[in-house]
Amino acid sequence: MSQPRSSQPNACAALRSGLPDRYLTPDDIADILEVPKETVYQWRRKRVGPPGFRIGKYLRYDPADVRAYVIERMAADAA
Repeated sequence: MSQPRSSQPNACAALRSGLPDRYLTPDDIADILEVPKETVYQWRRKRVGPPGFRIGKYLRYDPADVRAYVIERMAADAA
């Protein structure tokens, strides 16, 4: 059972404290960035979100790629 959204870390806090030392799932990305899981899948289909890869039938994300994506988005929004 998942925790309520309010107890989940926000994206900035997750990036500051460090992402987990494992490949992330779409559920992890949705929780960290506080977006619906379907949004994560739409980003993948449109090739606009953090790059993911497949291990068999499972979709995974490298924490370094997620961090780079968020930093890139923050820089684009600041410009």
